[in-house]
Amino acid sequence: MKAKGRIWLIGGTQESAQLAAAIAEAQLSCIVSVTTKTAKQLYVSSIERAENHAPLRVWVGRLTVETAASFLQQQQIVAVLDASHPYAVEISQLAIAITTQLSIPYLRFEREVWKDARGKDEGGGRKDEEEKGQKKGLVFQSFAELVATDVLEGQRVLLIVGYRPLALFQPWQERATLFARLLPSVTAIEAAIAAGFTPDRLFAMRPPISPDLEKALWQHWQISVVVTKSSGIAGGEDVKRQVAAELGIPLVAIARPPITYPQQTSDLATALKFCHQHLSCNSSSFEKSDF
Repeated sequence: MKAKGRIWLIGGTQESAQLAAAIAEAQLSCIVSVTTKTAKQLYVSSIERAENHAPLRVWVGRLTVETAASFLQQQQIVAVLDASHPYAVEISQLAIAITTQLSIPYLRFEREVWKDARGKDEGGGRKDEEEKGQKKGLVFQSFAELVATDVLEGQRVLLIVGYRPLALFQPWQERATLFARLLPSVTAIEAAIAAGFTPDRLFAMRPPISPDLEKALWQHWQISVVVTKSSGIAGGEDVKRQVAAELGIPLVAIARPPITYPQQTSDLATALKFCHQHLSCNSSSFEKSDF
């Protein structure tokens, strides 16, 4: 028997592209949601792979509280696999709320946090330093917390944070020399210009960024402080930390927003098993207690 319904994969990230490829390979019916046409390109190969098998489609747009329920019903969604960016809390919170309301299974695919050689996560250093009475650590819980300090005062600062937080740094244009690395999109560039960045202080490129290019960019702009998100290896955090260490440049990290997921995994096999379970007409081979 053919499976009924489809999986909603909340995408827009590199790991979601990997999940889409695995789902297509398994011939499971799936619709991937992204917010931009550019992000749709992440799934071209997966769509081609699925063409003669179970359909894999990409939906471009933004869902709201008013439209989410009808989207799930129209698309016959039987389970949700959330592989959105760790900082895209709005869509995750919306998905959790609507799946709870409609009793639809939800699984968060959460990229692993970056850990140093001692196995400490991105939040450990700050507490340790504060406890030792040293200078305030380089991990902040939010952008608002960072801009309320004087950490960036007089510095040549590279912001690798996406375009959305840039407006928060506009008041700092007179207190520091700010640069930004962004995705090559009209929306991102326009947001940066609106926040006071001039074209000569912007660099637009889609990741991954090699260590050599990262290093060359920082040196060219004579960067003295870098601000980034704690986005893990999938977000290039390891490369940024490597380059920061080589150049002796402080790396200021913004911690992931706190959000409680009903259930989550960082294992692709577990995520694929979740999809199989909820698309199968005969799920007897899976234990309900697994999810």
